[in-house]
Amino acid sequence: MSTEEQIEHLISKKTGQPFNIAESRLLGGGCINNAQRISDGNRSYFLKTNSRSFLEQFRQEKLALEEIVETHSIRVPQPIGIGSTDTEAFLILEFIEIGRPSTGSWELLGRGLAELHKETKAFFGWQSDNTIGSTPQPNRPNENWVDFFREQRLEHQFRLCRSKGLSILGYDRLLDNLDTFFENYQPHSSLLHGDLWSGNAAFDKNGEPFIFDPCSYYGDRETDLAFSEFFGGFDRRFYDSYQECLPLDSGYAVRKDLYNLYHCLNHYYIFGGGYGQQAQGIVNRLLAVI
Repeated sequence: MSTEEQIEHLISKKTGQPFNIAESRLLGGGCINNAQRISDGNRSYFLKTNSRSFLEQFRQEKLALEEIVETHSIRVPQPIGIGSTDTEAFLILEFIEIGRPSTGSWELLGRGLAELHKETKAFFGWQSDNTIGSTPQPNRPNENWVDFFREQRLEHQFRLCRSKGLSILGYDRLLDNLDTFFENYQPHSSLLHGDLWSGNAAFDKNGEPFIFDPCSYYGDRETDLAFSEFFGGFDRRFYDSYQECLPLDSGYAVRKDLYNLYHCLNHYYIFGGGYGQQAQGIVNRLLAVI
C-alpha cells in the first residue's frame, strides 16, 4: 500500500467517511518536515511527512496534542493519526485555515494558555522523551524541578554543544548555583506547550487563537512565557490577559533568562554562529546575580 493509500485509509477509518485525495498543496513555514494540505474537494487535512526515522517524533507530537485537547483549555489541531511505509512517516492533523486576530483574540490566547497551565501533575517531565525541534529532549520524571531543569535541560544542552566543540564560559558555576534562582519560588508542574513562539501560534478565520507543533512536558509555566519573548514577543494584550488569570512571580524577570538559555543553547547547537555569543551573554547576566 502506497503512502497516499495509507493516508486515505487512515482518514476514512478515523472519520467514518470515505476519503480520497483529489488535490494536495505544499505549505511553507516548516524547516524540519514537509507539510501540505490534502483535500477530497470537500474536507481538508494538514499532512506532515518525513523519513521513516521521524515516526517516533510524530507519535510524540500526537500524544502532546491529545493531552492538550483533553484539557479543553486552548485550541490545537485535532490529531487524526500517524503511519509509515518502508521509507516515509506521516502525521495527519485537522486543517485550520489561518486568518488574522480580531478584537479580543490576543486576550483569548493569554487566557487559553493560562488555562492550559492549570493542568498539573505530581512530577516534572513527560511519559517519554521527545524532541525540541530536531534535538532529543529527555523527560525522565522528577519531583524536584531544579534538579530536572539542571540535568535534563541545561546539562543536556551543554553536553550537546561540547560534542560539537562549542563552549560557554562559566556554565559549571551556573549549574552549581541554580538553586539561587528558586530560593523564594516553588513552581507547580504545569502542562506546557514547550516550544511557544510566534511561529507556533496563529488565529483562524474567525480570529480564534490556536497553538501547534508542541513538544510538551510538565514543568514550570514560566518556561512557556519566557520563550514566547525570545524572538520579540507577542502582543502586550496576550501577557496582560495571562497575568490577570495567573499572575507571574516577581522573580520571573530574572528566571526568564535562565529558561531561555535552554533554547538559546539548542539554537547554538543546531545553527552555531551568533547564538553562542547570545548564550554567553545570558550566562554572564545570570552569574552576575548569584
